[in-house]
Amino acid sequence: MLGEYRIEGRGAAEIAASVERAVGAGDLAPGQLLPPMRELAAQLGVNPNTVAAAYRSLRDRGVIETAGRKGSRVRPRPATTPRDLLRVEAPEGVRDLGDGNPDPALLPPLGEALAAAAARNAERPALYGTPEVSPELARAARAALDADGVPDGPVAVTSGSLDAIERVLAAHLRPGDAVAVEDPGWGGVLDLVPALGLRTVPVSVDDDGPLPEGVEEALRKGARALIVTCRAQNPTGGAVSAERARALRTALDRHPRTLLIEDDHGHGIVDLPLHPLAGGTEHWALVRSAAKAYGPDLRVAVLTGDTVTVDRVRGRQRLGPGWVSHLLQDALVRLWHTGAVDIAAVAASYGRRRDALVRALRERGIAAHGRSGMNVWVPVPDETGAVARLLQSGWAVAPGARFRIASPPGVRLTVSSLGMDDIGPVADAFASATGPVPAGRYG
Repeated sequence: MLGEYRIEGRGAAEIAASVERAVGAGDLAPGQLLPPMRELAAQLGVNPNTVAAAYRSLRDRGVIETAGRKGSRVRPRPATTPRDLLRVEAPEGVRDLGDGNPDPALLPPLGEALAAAAARNAERPALYGTPEVSPELARAARAALDADGVPDGPVAVTSGSLDAIERVLAAHLRPGDAVAVEDPGWGGVLDLVPALGLRTVPVSVDDDGPLPEGVEEALRKGARALIVTCRAQNPTGGAVSAERARALRTALDRHPRTLLIEDDHGHGIVDLPLHPLAGGTEHWALVRSAAKAYGPDLRVAVLTGDTVTVDRVRGRQRLGPGWVSHLLQDALVRLWHTGAVDIAAVAASYGRRRDALVRALRERGIAAHGRSGMNVWVPVPDETGAVARLLQSGWAVAPGARFRIASPPGVRLTVSSLGMDDIGPVADAFASATGPVPAGRYG
């Protein structure tokens, strides 16, 4: 079971330290089964309660995970190489469709907004003791959320949507808890959940969002949280429809203690309406990032949720970074008030390219998905081969391994750098590289 390594110690702290040293040194590998508590207690000559306390401490710190009668195992380590680094580098002469970036031509210039924020700061400097959230930003964000039917709740500001998701998960869950995630889904979330010592439970998705039966099964089996992308799902381009939202709310109504996190990162670049799920669970949060519409370097996301969740996020934030720069908050408010982004025009620009590519691929017998946002997902029978052949044809795409847990192979294309004249050549290259794949669900 443990090979040549012997766990040592007489007290719970000593036993836990022995296991943790072995994990750190590689003597105990991820997934390795630990001795049953009574067996280890007999070997060490201690009370089984002492071993139980040691295992409990290790579980709480995310070193091991316990699955009832299946025993305790060393938890898989957080990836040392994030999924985002599982990319294909585009050599000279190859077009990169895998970077996931917005179209720079659709991003607003930030100079005027930052200058206005700096002038405001000169008049009223943001010093220690200043409220963490700009009142103007809170009012504007809350008005937009109200217009989209998001339940009432306080507002917090974080450094991007992944920062918000991490803080919400940490506010409610403990290492070993299970989180239902979309599969395929955003690689950042798929890395973050295990890095927090939590377990991912994959839920299949289609063009209308997570499948209700998959969500129901995950929650019935004990998932304590569910993360859903509202619109412009990465990588599939899915968006939660009105009918799907009703079905998902019904599932959540049966599990009211579920922590619901909705990621509306597509706000500002999509013209599909939001169908929020919040309202049926005790704890919930919805986050909107400025990254896709205003630029990835404008590290501002707005978070709302139930009072307890937002209070916990803001309280923990005070003990760390304190707040997100008021210069950035004020700049974002300025961009909102001046209409720096024409949402309808931006959504239409991405939509024309995305829809044309999906249509061209389907005309060539290739299943393709992309209902909103800037990404198109293409299932392929041989992911590695498809990526390599496309690279030889002059196109770099994102390998599906960055986004998958248990779903079948695929590749993601971002249409931001494509012109309409590129659509046919890209589709022809795919037809040569992959051949037809039957349409259906992603997983």
